[in-house]
Amino acid sequence: MTTPDLDLTTTKPGHHPLRDRVLALDRRLFEAAAGRHWPGADPVLPRLGRGANHGALWFAAAAALAASRTPRARRAATRGLASLGLASLAVNTLGKRSVRRPRPALDPVPLIRQLKRQPITTSFPSGHAASAAAFATGVALESPVWGAVVAPVAASVALSRVCTGVHFPSDVLAGAALGVGAAFAVRGLVPTRSQVTPPARPRAEVPALLEGEGLVLVANTAAGTAERARALRDELPRAEIVECEPQDVAAELEKAAGRARALGVCGGDGTVNTAARVALRHRLPLAVLPGGTLNHFAYDLGVEDARDLARALRQGDAVRVDVGRFSCGDEHGVFLNTCSVGVYPELVRERERWSHRIGGWPAGVLAARRVLRTGRHPLEAEFQGRTRPLWLLFAGNGTYHRVGLAPGRRLDLADGQLDVRVVHGGRRPAARLLAAALAGPLTRSPVHAAVQVGRLRLDHVAPGTLLAHDGEVIDVEGSVTLEKLPEALTVYRPITGY
Repeated sequence: MTTPDLDLTTTKPGHHPLRDRVLALDRRLFEAAAGRHWPGADPVLPRLGRGANHGALWFAAAAALAASRTPRARRAATRGLASLGLASLAVNTLGKRSVRRPRPALDPVPLIRQLKRQPITTSFPSGHAASAAAFATGVALESPVWGAVVAPVAASVALSRVCTGVHFPSDVLAGAALGVGAAFAVRGLVPTRSQVTPPARPRAEVPALLEGEGLVLVANTAAGTAERARALRDELPRAEIVECEPQDVAAELEKAAGRARALGVCGGDGTVNTAARVALRHRLPLAVLPGGTLNHFAYDLGVEDARDLARALRQGDAVRVDVGRFSCGDEHGVFLNTCSVGVYPELVRERERWSHRIGGWPAGVLAARRVLRTGRHPLEAEFQGRTRPLWLLFAGNGTYHRVGLAPGRRLDLADGQLDVRVVHGGRRPAARLLAAALAGPLTRSPVHAAVQVGRLRLDHVAPGTLLAHDGEVIDVEGSVTLEKLPEALTVYRPITGY
């Protein structure tokens, strides 16, 4: 048995007294708003409504936000459009089809405000109001500042739908509520940055560098850091910026450590890894400005751009974070993000062979195809007292959590744990790796395992096995030990303003 559509009209008094009173009030509010003269706004409101047709106004606003080139603004634009898309889907598939309310009469609307082309869909709820509220709320959830800029425009679009006579006030309110709900639904699936920013602990005592005096920042020019380094210099005019080629980064960081009160670095995760080793040796606080292709450590800290880092440096805000360490014979190193053996290092090495010839993305696809089609397991080692073939062993510096559909993020950079994920050997490596990725922290499976430990030892690692740490790849064999250095590194990060 199907439920009939609700016919929300105002022509059936007496059947539902409460509904009739609400609809009568709604009609009076419409007549008051539509019949009122709005000095200066009468010619503007119809144009505003037309501009929002099919979301055109909001796509233009998203493009303007993205043009600001700040990560927070780009995320706000993306979240706003995702929220708008979900709200439009809900309006068109559920709202308009479930409630068949006719459009209001145009009698009280001045001719100057009447639309030349009247909508032909039903009135309840307002799709324009839903889209406006969804976009504005989505932007505000990611960036309150940009949300405050967008909100008046969204409110004006919603108001225009009543003033031009195409919607009752209740249509607009229902649409706005639906739009706000869509934005929060998107946030439930993909959390905002503020939801996954790790706690500001444990706090560390560091010097406050009001204008950057004492900061020496080494920037890897291959990572496209010039613009970000200039932005930091604008924020901290007395900071020293050293730009160098990738092969000179380690040497320049050593030189900088000899004269710095705080060691700074601008680059990707590999460059930051090099800076962390220098900072640990010299016992200096580290200031990380993301500037490479991958910036997982900086983003997990909550540092997205020069303004975030400058605020932390000026206020002397810093925390202590864990560092991962690996050792294999005479080979030693640290990792701030991840360390892995098996398929992933093979993919990295294979991708590097082809990327300069065919480009990064095609090289990645080709590398995956070559590695996953091989008949041999890239790793065979003793793990948890048993020698077995493995497709992948991944160890994260800190526990990775998944919230909604978003990729795993670390919510605590000083939890003392290695997040170890193992994909066992066997047939169909691609299916096994995909199952492990989808399962996340599931700890028991014939295909994979996940444990959190403070130390891990792999024995009987075959010669020529590759180990990747923060994107860098080396050869290992014999015994490999992974362990944590709890709260070993002091890092500047913004603590206020979240």
